[in-house]
Amino acid sequence: MGSATDRVVRIGIVTCSDTRALTQDDAGYALEERVKAKGWEVASHVIVKDDVDQIARAIVAAADEQGVDVVLTCGGSGLSPRDVTPEATRKVCDRDVPGIAEGMRAHSMTITPFAMLSRAVCMQRGTCIVVNLPGSTKAATENWEAIEGVLPHAVSMMAREGH
Repeated sequence: MGSATDRVVRIGIVTCSDTRALTQDDAGYALEERVKAKGWEVASHVIVKDDVDQIARAIVAAADEQGVDVVLTCGGSGLSPRDVTPEATRKVCDRDVPGIAEGMRAHSMTITPFAMLSRAVCMQRGTCIVVNLPGSTKAATENWEAIEGVLPHAVSMMAREGH
């Protein structure tokens, strides 16, 4: 068995937006490019409305039906009344993984003080980790850079492959 860093991680991207269509999902496609640049697989990429039930269903579909290791949600983690991605994530996940969300905010705080307004969470659904990323392309990719290095290890641990 190879090391965690050799693992091909399977990713699902769920963009949460009332205003974008999949063809306009610049942040989602920027994440897709970065995932593929790591040699990992994008198993699914969908866009759903800013609605708790729609987001929750998309997370479950990626985790349970597509069998991804990681679901990256994109958007809906701010302070707008329509920003409900953390609530949807909590609705369908089992355990908090607060260090990843804390790490993203800490990294982002070195770039902008507005990072402290993020309500993003990271949680575990079975053997899948769900990470809430911001909706802007710049912020989503900056947050990705903060976490990409730990994802293979997290996936290995959830698969009971140990450290």
